[in-house]
Amino acid sequence: MSLGPITKPVRIAVLGAGRIGQMHAELLARRVDGATVPFVFDAVAATAEAVGARLGLAVASTIDEIMSSDQVDAVAICSSTDTHVELIEAAAAAGKAIFCEKPISLDLALVDRGLAAVRASGVPLMIGFNRRFDPTHRAVRDAVANGKVGDVHLVRISSRDPSPPPIAYIKVSGGIFLDMTIHDFDMARYVTGSEIVSVTAKGAVRVDPAIGEAGDLDTVVIVIEHANGAITTIDNSRQAVYGYDQRVEVLGSAGMVASENPLATTTLFRDASGTHQDTLPYFFLDRYVPSYVNEWHAFVDAITNGNAPPVSGNDGRAPLIAGLAAWRSYREGRTVTTAEIDDQHGGDRS
Repeated sequence: MSLGPITKPVRIAVLGAGRIGQMHAELLARRVDGATVPFVFDAVAATAEAVGARLGLAVASTIDEIMSSDQVDAVAICSSTDTHVELIEAAAAAGKAIFCEKPISLDLALVDRGLAAVRASGVPLMIGFNRRFDPTHRAVRDAVANGKVGDVHLVRISSRDPSPPPIAYIKVSGGIFLDMTIHDFDMARYVTGSEIVSVTAKGAVRVDPAIGEAGDLDTVVIVIEHANGAITTIDNSRQAVYGYDQRVEVLGSAGMVASENPLATTTLFRDASGTHQDTLPYFFLDRYVPSYVNEWHAFVDAITNGNAPPVSGNDGRAPLIAGLAAWRSYREGRTVTTAEIDDQHGGDRS
């Protein structure tokens, strides 16, 4: 079942009203031209009711109510990761366009099951890698794509959070390579325009012993080899005391291009001890709200114009494979190819 003709506004129901779902509901309702929110839903009814009351949105009592509604063109899947594939399958069967937050699943076989349902139905699917829509990161990618830096030799990605997430989250997130580095694996593919062929990962617990006790790492470095021969290095930390640090740099045969962090303000203060500037933002929403708005505009435009969304199901699948390869590399102390992970799961790359 493919989508019928869609005209703006695109009516997008939000499934999941936690932190990320609340943000998406508010952006769609108030800041994204061409979109409306007919319903919000959460498994915890009181959570959905609170969001609906705050934003003036209708609250659905069941998923079936949303999937069967002719007032819904698309769904935004913002619920817990373990529910994503089931919701993708339900939306595909109902003929709804799908936006799904990353990761699609922590299980590659489930990812492939969800993507198969999407292919069978013909509905559009877009995965929520919002950093692709950050103007500074996109400018780096554009400089590579238009040849300004020449042949890509090295990419360096730093991704550091100001403080660790709750231990309860870490225990179910799939760990640092699947909840944090997954963004950077996507950025490596996006910036270079080349697939990841191997991953070598090193890691340690340097921030909080409780993170290690939960089976995770908090300080990691990853080396990636790309199909075009470029090499990407990624460094992640769960705690950068100076703020939310996100940078991308590409060195090529004709030059270098890099994205830097915005400061909380551009104020300068000078005294006898030197020049002082404001800190970096301390929360991802302080940095990336414009990228989320741009992401939604891209989704709405794709649905309205009948184009393929710019971040495909395979764009959600490939970083998961890289994350699984990183965990195997760390645990086994060796370089792991992405083909090794893919072949183990049947190699469904369609």
